[in-house]
Amino acid sequence: QLQASGGGLVQAGGSLRLSCAASGTFTIYNMGWFRQAPGKEREFVAAITWNSGSTYFADSVKGRFTISRDNAENAGYLQMNSLKAEDTAVYYCATGPWSLATRASSYDFWGQGTQVTVSS
Repeated sequence: QLQASGGGLVQAGGSLRLSCAASGTFTIYNMGWFRQAPGKEREFVAAITWNSGSTYFADSVKGRFTISRDNAENAGYLQMNSLKAEDTAVYYCATGPWSLATRASSYDFWGQGTQVTVSS
C-alpha cells in the first residue's frame, strides 16, 4: 500500500517535496512518480531503481526534479524545484518490478495521489 503526500499550492519558481509512504514489501520494488493534469492522460515524471542505483526523468522535469528513496523508512520522495504552472497536476507514486519503467501499466501498486498546484 502506498500513500503520497506533500502536495499543495506554490508560486511559480518555488519548491515542494512529495513523499510516498509504503507498507509491505517496498524495498524490492522499483518506484516511479507520475502525474495527471485535468483532461490529460497520466504521464511519467521520474523513476528510481529498488536500490537507488539509477534514476530516470521525463525531459519536462529533468534538471528541476530529483527522485530518491529510503528503504529503511519504506519511503520515496520527489523533490520538485523551479516549479512551473505546467507542473500543476495530481501526482502519484507507484511501485513495480520493472526498472525505470515509463509506462503506467508497468507498475503494480499505486498511491492515491496528491495535488500540486503552481500559480503563475
